[in-house]
Amino acid sequence: MSSAAPTPPAPAEPATKWSVIGPGLVAAATGVGSGDLVATLIAGQKYGYALLWACIAGSIMKIVLVEGVGRYTLATGNTMFHGWRQLGRWTSWYFVPYIIVWGFVYGAAAMSASAMPLKALFPGTSLEMWAVLTGLLGFGFTWLGKYRTFEKIIAVLVGVMFLTVCGIATLSLSNLPEILRGLVPTIPEGSFVYVLSLAGGVGGTITLAAYGYWLTEKNWRGPAWMRVMRLDNTVAYIVTGIFVAAMLVIGADLLYSANIAVSQGDRGLLDLANVLEQRYGPTMAKVFLLGFWAAAFSSVLGVWNGVSLMFADFVGHAKRLPADHPDIHVGGRYYRWYLLWLTFPPMLLFFLGKPTALVIAYGVLGALFMPFLGLTLLLLLNSRHTPKPWRNGWVANALMALISAAFVYICATELWKMLPF
Repeated sequence: MSSAAPTPPAPAEPATKWSVIGPGLVAAATGVGSGDLVATLIAGQKYGYALLWACIAGSIMKIVLVEGVGRYTLATGNTMFHGWRQLGRWTSWYFVPYIIVWGFVYGAAAMSASAMPLKALFPGTSLEMWAVLTGLLGFGFTWLGKYRTFEKIIAVLVGVMFLTVCGIATLSLSNLPEILRGLVPTIPEGSFVYVLSLAGGVGGTITLAAYGYWLTEKNWRGPAWMRVMRLDNTVAYIVTGIFVAAMLVIGADLLYSANIAVSQGDRGLLDLANVLEQRYGPTMAKVFLLGFWAAAFSSVLGVWNGVSLMFADFVGHAKRLPADHPDIHVGGRYYRWYLLWLTFPPMLLFFLGKPTALVIAYGVLGALFMPFLGLTLLLLLNSRHTPKPWRNGWVANALMALISAAFVYICATELWKMLPF
């Protein structure tokens, strides 16, 4: 009887960690879109610097949650969809309609958000024209580009959005004592929903689950990469946490003190550009619009790439394809199917409007996603589905349970708003 073949050694951890940071920044930048910036801006407008601590708490929550996604992926070699399937078929009953309906409505919303600052930068041009061009540009980058090219483009966009928004926020440093007081947790009257929105909602989308797919595309595989993944994830969410905090500081300085209100939705960022122009001149307004565009377009690229990978993984499981099959990776057939779905059918909504039933379905499915991710991670990381050395400890369980409870509350609040009474 022959002896078993020896297990090949795990790949060694790279000696220079800082040279390989990437997927975390992609996930963090993709999750912070224009809608999150408006929510942060309005929180600053209403409560000044008082909720700055909630931005920090939100970054910590994302570090915990995304670390769980990365730890599960590296410890098991499985994707998040594979993990969801292990928990039962009920997960597919939610995921499949979600990824189809969400992709259709989000495609239109993301292209439109990226078009708004471009229309403002070039007066007299058409919003629909810029939206279509944005969609085609995002489609071209993600259809033709490899993961490493995509990652570099995201890094440039993050640099632009970080330098522009944080640069503008430095104009408020004369208020430093008040800003520092905002780091002390307080909940002003009527602000509880905003606290939860900042702590639990900013940067919280399906792209958090896509982190594991980007680890695989980066070729970070196996537990040997665990420390690198944790560093990558932590640095990325610290960077975006600073960016979101800078947005709140801008809102508090320009809007709260002057008692100026901005519009809900993406229009609020254009209102802020007008306020910046009045106070600091047209150049500062244009700098901000450039940062607005970089934030919005990074979300377009991240979703086009990451969620397409998740859809391809779903099809791969349905067809029982091996994990290394080219059709389920960047540039593969099923990846490109979803790219087409994200880009071209949503363009119809620019001209036809958004059907009410579809918008309601989008809102319901979207509100349910973060509780779905938090609770399924708790199940996966406390069971036989994860090797014992990499399961949750009591600290991780306590934090994930708290985060999941916050997401459930936010979900219930959002669903309540949708009721017709």
